[in-house]
Amino acid sequence: MRIVFMGTPSFAVPSLEALLAAGHDVCGVFTQPDKPKNRGMKLLPSAVKECALSHSIPVFQPVKMRDGEALGYLKTLNPDLIVVAAYGKILPSEILDYPPLGCINVHSSLLPKYRGAAPINWAILNGEKETGVTIMHVAPALDAGDIIATVKTPIDPDETAPVLTERLSHLGAELLVKVVPHIADGTANRTVQEEEQSTYAPMLSRELSAMDWSKPARQLHNQVRGLLPWPAAVAEFGGIRCKVFNTTVEPGVHAEGPGTILEAGKHGILIACGADTALRINELQADGGKRMKAADYLRGHPIDAKK
Repeated sequence: MRIVFMGTPSFAVPSLEALLAAGHDVCGVFTQPDKPKNRGMKLLPSAVKECALSHSIPVFQPVKMRDGEALGYLKTLNPDLIVVAAYGKILPSEILDYPPLGCINVHSSLLPKYRGAAPINWAILNGEKETGVTIMHVAPALDAGDIIATVKTPIDPDETAPVLTERLSHLGAELLVKVVPHIADGTANRTVQEEEQSTYAPMLSRELSAMDWSKPARQLHNQVRGLLPWPAAVAEFGGIRCKVFNTTVEPGVHAEGPGTILEAGKHGILIACGADTALRINELQADGGKRMKAADYLRGHPIDAKK
């Protein structure tokens, strides 16, 4: 089948590679424009662009999707189907309607839950025990198209957003190549989403970062896992702002009050939280410093316990 693929981050790469491995003719790839990154602010290509170029697939990076440029590219490619995976742009109806077989999306949640930009992060932030990938027909409304197929997977209580993203990327790729032949022969399922069951997963922001020790340790642990790699959970230790990267929940801890530092030493920093729980900080990064084990950080920045 002749397919145009649209995607940007590493999540989308396994889907692109799976389509190629299955023998489909991926005639073009759309991805977001190169963006400045790191301290040098050098323009760097997306993970999908790098993958496409390694397979000698033409790459298109329109800034806008509604000014006719993207549609013009699409007409030159003349695909049977568009496959989208974390592209990061809303497709107008003239693009959705152009391919004879339409447009399908690889979405990293069990729709209709967690429509939006950050479904994996919000599933972890909200303490979900299960998530998955949905292959859906793309509709004008955000992630509201008819469902073709889903795959479910449990979320480990200590699994971080990057680790879960990697797992879901491969589950989605496996499901995608099973679905595409049914799109081709017209036997693909179409299940209308239950609108009343829908939830939204908005983009992440630094406003979510601050850790509140009055919350139970499990909720804070979910915050740390869910906000990786950006913007990361943030707390102050000894008056120094730190990003927190790895924690452990320790229930049944009784202390004078949330925020009390119970331990600070070779086993990291143990802090009393709400509901008689405690959270152990295992890995952190002070502003302007390097990411390191909390025990190593304490050697240069000692903190008194139970204060």
